[in-house]
Amino acid sequence: MAKKDTIKTKRRFFRRKEKQLNRSMAGNTLLFVLMFICGLFMVLPLVMIVNNALKPLDELYQFPPKIFVRHPTLENFSDLFVLMNDSWIPFSRYILNTVIITGFGMVGHVVVASLAAYPLAKHRFPAKNILFSMVVLSMMFSWTVTQIPQYLIISWMGINNNYLALILPAWSFGMGLYLMKQFMEQLPDSLMESARLDGASEWGIFWRIVMPNVKPAWLTLAIFQFQQMWGNTGSMFLRDEQLKPLQFSLQQITAGGVARAGAAAAVTFIIAAVPITFFLICQSNVLETMTTSGMKD
Repeated sequence: MAKKDTIKTKRRFFRRKEKQLNRSMAGNTLLFVLMFICGLFMVLPLVMIVNNALKPLDELYQFPPKIFVRHPTLENFSDLFVLMNDSWIPFSRYILNTVIITGFGMVGHVVVASLAAYPLAKHRFPAKNILFSMVVLSMMFSWTVTQIPQYLIISWMGINNNYLALILPAWSFGMGLYLMKQFMEQLPDSLMESARLDGASEWGIFWRIVMPNVKPAWLTLAIFQFQQMWGNTGSMFLRDEQLKPLQFSLQQITAGGVARAGAAAAVTFIIAAVPITFFLICQSNVLETMTTSGMKD
């Protein structure tokens, strides 16, 4: 045993030496500079969104446009608040609709995708490969291609002009099932077999073993689904004003022309701030779980 440990230690030492020899200060510096430039390009639109929300009207229409605000003000948000209060539907109603649609759509998609991915990843049954190929094939089509069939199906089900018209289609996105299935395949089969020998049921294995170990996957899926559901206006399925989400009302404000440019800048900030905040909250959990999720047979 001591001899084997000595051999393993030597191998690790030489591997570290090879990695150190392959690295160079110039290469690391170039990589850092490239990542810094890419980071600036990514963060610049967010900086402009924040600054535009704080700009008065004269700075919003200044040419050439300035990135940073010179005379910050909160009048854009006060104008937005006045506009929302003057609408005949309370602003809180739009927020409630958005919370219901986004919450049920996101949670339902994560649960349904995980339940469907588990047998595809860890069980054998007839037509398994055919079903998974159909899921992959569905990802090849754009949403606009399936827009009319989706509308016809929802109308046939009788759930048009209802929350379910937006929630149920969100549960069937193929990307979530594909992501969860690929991640569950990385779990060792011996982990499930040992749980079965201890008397655990399939439901117990799924909720107590599989789902905690694929936490990075369903947290990432929750981020993507939240972003998609948050940006849904529901204009194709929802006709009643009291059922429409916040995004619809905010888009009506942005279409108000020059007089509402300040309120439109505040709307853009709100639309971007909520998904980014949700991402920042979940990001720490994703990174923390990924560092401890590597498992092999």
